[in-house]
Parts: sequence; C-alpha cells; structure tokens
Amino acid sequence: MDDDPIIATNDDASECKRSAVQLGYWQDNYIHLLVKQTQRKAPEINRGYYARVKGVEILVHKFLKRAGPKAQIVNLGCGFDTLFWRLKDDGVQVNKFVEIDFPTVTAKKCYLIKRNKQLLEKVYEKDGEVKLSATDLHAGTYHLLGADLRHVNELEVKLQQAEINFMYPTLFLSECVLVYMESDGVNCLLSWLSSNFQSAFFICYEMCNINDTFGDVMLGNLKARGCALSGVNACRNLEAQQSRFISNNWAGSKAWDMVKVYYALPSAERQRIEKIEFLDEQELLVQLFQHYCICISWIGSEFSDIDFNGS
Repeated sequence: MDDDPIIATNDDASECKRSAVQLGYWQDNYIHLLVKQTQRKAPEINRGYYARVKGVEILVHKFLKRAGPKAQIVNLGCGFDTLFWRLKDDGVQVNKFVEIDFPTVTAKKCYLIKRNKQLLEKVYEKDGEVKLSATDLHAGTYHLLGADLRHVNELEVKLQQAEINFMYPTLFLSECVLVYMESDGVNCLLSWLSSNFQSAFFICYEMCNINDTFGDVMLGNLKARGCALSGVNACRNLEAQQSRFISNNWAGSKAWDMVKVYYALPSAERQRIEKIEFLDEQELLVQLFQHYCICISWIGSEFSDIDFNGS
C-alpha cells in the first residue's frame, strides 16, 4: 500500500490551517514555523477549519478540566498539529503529551522543532533533557513518536517508551486518520485501547453522511489523488461512527455533524469570524458541514456527560 498520498493530506490540512490563521480566524503562534507560506484558501474552507479547530479545542479543554493534573493526551496521526504549544500558551499543564504519526512525518516535525527556538523552548523543561533520534523526540512531558497505527504492537512499544500511565485519564485525538485504515485495523486499535486504558476519552473528527452526490464528489477527489479510503464504511452516518466505538468495548459514544458543532460555538465568536470574509454560497458551507462530524467516546463514566452544552 502506498502511504504517500495519505501522508500528503497532512500538508494540505496544515496549509489550510495557516491560511485561516493568517486571516485571523483564530490565533496560532506556531503554525507558520511548521508550514510555509500558502495560497489563500476559499472562504468556506477557512470557515470549515475554524469550526474543526474550535470544536475539537472545546472538547479538549472540557476533558482537561475534568481529568485534572494526571491528564494525558495522545494525538494519533498528529501531522503538524500545534495543540501542544497552544495549550502551553494557555498555561495548561498535562502529565504527558504524546504525538504519533508515520515516521516520515515525525522526522520532518522533529527537524522543524529542533531548528526553531520558539518550538524547542516550549518542549524543553528546566533541568530536563531533549532526546532526539531521526524520527522520535522525548522532552519532559512531550513525546513525538514515529509509528504505524495499523500495527498495535508497535504503538504499544512507543507508548511505553513515552512512559504513558495506563491508569491515568487519557485523551485520544484523531482527525481524518481512521478513514485511511482498514476496518479490521481500526477495530484492533480501538479494542486495544479500551482493553488497556482504565479511563479514556476519544475525540474523532472525520467525514460522515457520504452516501449522496456531494459525498461521491468528496470521495472521488480523494481517490483521484491516490488516497485509499479503507475505513470509509464508518463514514456512512453518525450512527456508524458511534457504533465502531461501542462494538469495540467503549462505554458510550456521541456524534454531531459540523452544522451542529458550528452553531454550538460561542455566538460572539461566530459573528466575529463571519465578518472576516464574505461567503457567497452559504449552501456550499452547509453541505460541507453536513459531511463532516465530531464523534466522541469514553471508557469509564467520568467523561460520559461531556458535550457542547454547559461546562
């Protein structure tokens, strides 16, 4: 299987984030250190990424508030995500922050962290040391690891190297990752996580409602680029997204399409970003939002009531 087209989706997503950040949709002081100057993206793309980033961010902060100082975060298929640095800027402390992706991706990220003082000084801790290899970085609470998520044994070894505590509350993040894995591989991963972690919360951002004309176009575009959508069955609808967690022994699951997520964001923030760019075709944005979702799941009961309402 050729993984290069899948790996290339990280570049696309990172460029889209930088485009939106440059226009002021949200603040990210680090994305420009990881991604070169990019062409301005269409307004619906910028707004879509705003909803994605902010929707995930809200749930991350709710998990951290509930989990306390023992909280661990594992970003599966992290790409050039900057969440670790943004949390640092917010003064948020976590027990462990682990990022995992293909070794070719983590090798690039290791190189970029090493050559940028702004990135490196955030991972470096007083009286600590930074251990670097070609693909891995270990520094205090932060760990960047090259691994193939389709091989659970490899993942287990890497998590042990990062000294993850399987008893501590752990957040797993996955954004447009599971769709590229065979269903058996996803089931193996989710089942292994539910069997080994005592307390966990999973945030998954992915496509949904793809069984229509708009979905066909989305899938066609990805297939034309060589992306094998091996896990696309779980993207049929919100129920399919939830059921794969339940069938792999997670305690419960909820899912929302991005229309609901967008309108759950603070209205003042929505009004602010809607003034940044004029959106000619509202219908296109709604269609995009209808075909992406955030699905959450949990192990243990302490995170079962987290959603986009309340605290």
